[in-house]
Amino acid sequence: MSASADTNFDLLAPGRRRNWIRLRTMILLRWFAIAGQLAAIVVAQRLYDLQLELGLCFLAVGVSVVGNLVAMFIFPETKRLSEQENFMMVVFDVFQLAFLLFLTGGLHNPFSLLLLAPVTVSAAVLRLRSTIILNAIAFSFASALVFWHLPLMTDDGQVLRIPDLFVFGQWIALTIALVFISVYARRLTSEMHAMQEALAATQMALARAQKLTDLGGVVAAAAHELGTPLATIKLTSSELYDDLADRPEQQEDAALIRQQADRCRDILRSMGRAGKDDLQTRQAPLLEVIREAAEPHQERGKDVVVEAEAADGGAQPQILRRPEIVHGLRNLVQNAVDFARSTVWVEVIWTDMHITVRILDDGRGFPTHLIGRIGDPFMRRRRSERERAQRPEYEGMGLGLFIAKTLLERTGAELSFANGWDQGAQGPAPERRGAVVEVVWPRHEIEADRGRPRGPVGANQPFLP
Repeated sequence: MSASADTNFDLLAPGRRRNWIRLRTMILLRWFAIAGQLAAIVVAQRLYDLQLELGLCFLAVGVSVVGNLVAMFIFPETKRLSEQENFMMVVFDVFQLAFLLFLTGGLHNPFSLLLLAPVTVSAAVLRLRSTIILNAIAFSFASALVFWHLPLMTDDGQVLRIPDLFVFGQWIALTIALVFISVYARRLTSEMHAMQEALAATQMALARAQKLTDLGGVVAAAAHELGTPLATIKLTSSELYDDLADRPEQQEDAALIRQQADRCRDILRSMGRAGKDDLQTRQAPLLEVIREAAEPHQERGKDVVVEAEAADGGAQPQILRRPEIVHGLRNLVQNAVDFARSTVWVEVIWTDMHITVRILDDGRGFPTHLIGRIGDPFMRRRRSERERAQRPEYEGMGLGLFIAKTLLERTGAELSFANGWDQGAQGPAPERRGAVVEVVWPRHEIEADRGRPRGPVGANQPFLP
């Protein structure tokens, strides 16, 4: 990827994600909490005639109000909270809520379940260490509120309390909920962020492939347009060379002009091999697209063998030469070459209804316990020292396979992953019992103008300098 792409992707790193929460968002959530606390206090005192320590209750709420006002007027609206700032705000909310519960009956108060709210926020946006510390604080307060709290009393002196068995159940439920909601929220948020990061990487990879294709088109168009003037220069310099036979010094200049014209032609021809923005290259024979995808990995010390088979005897289809197909298959071939011992086979099969590309290698195959998760982004596993020595640059993130899977599925393909040695007698030949990746398209999804004779596809776009 380019430097700018790397920079953009770095902004998605997990460490940066924790700076995405705006201070204004936390302030707004706290205003909702303050409004709810005030409403609960007023209703309990006015409607149900409960005897509360109103001064201390309003003091606890007032501290939150003052904190919000200070944050609103001191910090800019665009401020985003750091890890430590976010953690301190959530800890303050736990302390404030625990103090209110202490004043209003402890776990006998049904609003004690609100202790779960700050922990959920922590699990979603903070590091694991911060979440564990906050869970421990919330658990400590919940446990303390079982024994230490001011009782809820009515005007006639009646104490409102629930049976001890229910208090114990409330404490158990809070403890379980703290752990469960933290794990659930953290896992769900991590998977969402991982998917977003992987999709961003996919888009950048596809944009890069498209830019390379466009660049090749510009170069090829330039080579085509400059061909005529270069030919004229070469012809004129050849005539001058013949006419200047009696002037050796000027004849050398003419020879140099002809030589440089040939050099320009060769340079443009070699640059134009990457492709051109020709309508004719928007579709190509199936095998040519497969070979184009596998070409960058042909010279990496492993044999890449492309085999074709028409299951119903039909002619080779012409398919759309889409960047998603080329880039996706190229990633799959790269993965196979990385892990193969000596050979990678690309089997291409077409029928009247489907086009199938099966990529096999003679390596050890996919780890059995990860087959169900192949294609998920940022999938890590611990590597042995032998694996590190064989592939020191490989991080085991699963991002390449995710990009390939995402790009190919965008073209209508279905992918499946397996190991050849798991498929028994019906599986591949013995030497092809490594990893197996099968890509299947409905033929109509990628075939170019099926059933129509190939005729003119239109005028090429003019090259504009």
